[in-house]
Amino acid sequence: MKFVSDPPIAVKISKMQERVRWQDPLITQRDIDQTRLVLGGDRTTDDSEFSFLVIGDSGAGPQGGHNPQRRVAKQMLDHVDSSRFVLHTGDVMYLVGSSEYYHKNFIDPYRELILGGDYPKRIDYDKMVFNLPFLPVPGNHDYYDLPFIYGLVAQTTLPLRRLLQSKLDIDIGWHGSDKGKAYAKAFLDYLKGFDDEGDLQRHLDRHYNAKTNKGRALYYEPGKFTRLPNRYYTFRSGGIDFFALDSNTFNAPVPLPKTKEGQDYRRQLEERRERLDNEKLSYVEQCASLNPNNPEESELLDDLRTKIEQLDELRNDIDKQLSADETTVTDTEQLNWFKDKLIESWHSNEVRGRVVYFHHPPYVTEATKWHQAQTLAIRSRFRAVLNAVSQQIGSLKADRPVVDLVLNGHAHCLEYLRTTNTGHADAHTNWIVCGGSGFSLRRQRTEGQELKETEGGKVIARSLLYVGRNGEGSQKRRPYSFLRIDVRDGTPPKFLIRPFISERFQGKWSNIELEPFEI
Repeated sequence: MKFVSDPPIAVKISKMQERVRWQDPLITQRDIDQTRLVLGGDRTTDDSEFSFLVIGDSGAGPQGGHNPQRRVAKQMLDHVDSSRFVLHTGDVMYLVGSSEYYHKNFIDPYRELILGGDYPKRIDYDKMVFNLPFLPVPGNHDYYDLPFIYGLVAQTTLPLRRLLQSKLDIDIGWHGSDKGKAYAKAFLDYLKGFDDEGDLQRHLDRHYNAKTNKGRALYYEPGKFTRLPNRYYTFRSGGIDFFALDSNTFNAPVPLPKTKEGQDYRRQLEERRERLDNEKLSYVEQCASLNPNNPEESELLDDLRTKIEQLDELRNDIDKQLSADETTVTDTEQLNWFKDKLIESWHSNEVRGRVVYFHHPPYVTEATKWHQAQTLAIRSRFRAVLNAVSQQIGSLKADRPVVDLVLNGHAHCLEYLRTTNTGHADAHTNWIVCGGSGFSLRRQRTEGQELKETEGGKVIARSLLYVGRNGEGSQKRRPYSFLRIDVRDGTPPKFLIRPFISERFQGKWSNIELEPFEI
């Protein structure tokens, strides 16, 4: 039995649509766009020069007596007053998105950003109101569930709880996310909760009153009403269009071919999965013999926990490949929406740039991600959208990329990459992975900084900055990170990228600001 389960894509889509009452007649008759929000409040003026913060893969509690997420959050506070909003690239909660862990793993670390944060224990996770716009996308862990038997055993069997939680610092809860329900109740406008039709009508009239050229949209008001209209959405700030996507519903690998070669590859995947399971079991057995209160053994436990999580991730990718068939769903509705909105953005004289953010990175050099089937699926589908947009907008684009900047998480590091001539519309694009804000940092792959799609093929991307776990033994460094991005005036816009690090080295913490760079 798998430790965690990932709901089918069709289930994710249908459940999330139910929660926001997607295309309900009460919504459509008001000409409401359920994928658009308008930022309000004093700090969201439309000046063309502004700053915003980026974090990702943060949602862990204390680890080995330390709380990296809280360290990063406290360092961010120096930039809150001068920033317009915070973007989160996904995985706001580990390990399985359980609602019971939102207090420890989200509300408490970010309490200064939440109304009433002086008393975080009084804040209900499904009633949060942010003082500064907090704009996340869901990560894979925000959708994960826990098989009931594991939840029951983990909560009632003390030795297993000690092994899984005290030893490994894994917050597993009873049940998991309930197919993303906890994330939806924490961040989305959960319209399903309205039983009375009159109450829903009044709610829509009150909070979906922002006027756009395409009808009405949700008005996001810091300190008053800070819900998102949908799991994917768009907003505009300072002449920049931001597109938030849910990549969990277009990351399914294509089915394996039913040829002899396909069946041979299937057997190879099954054999590899068995090896991963055996390797994981050996690490778990090692953990059981270690004392987390011993500093040296605690360091080893941290390493083993990271390895176990990496093995789970690799196994999940294999499971997705093995289970893919003709019935596997791709979220074409969202991808078509993204294509149409990008084309619309390029035809708007008010827009001078475009930023996209979603969880799974199409380009990355973290040790386990580049050759995953999900990475290929995301890159292929995202690239197809950009190709279609490029063809539609023609000479409007001139020599510019279709989007100016892509932000991702999923890989537990901070990385800046730039594509070369890929032969597609994702060429010469800036990509930043911001997934090192609190949970189990990862190393860079040993193959190097250059990425090729096929062995011996041409280089299609290069990593220009990588910040992740590095060093061995007493020289091991754990640099957790977030970004401040300063948007400059002009068309096309320039972005000053300012990386900030909270690093643990030899038992001590230090705050570091890396050299800014402009893209």
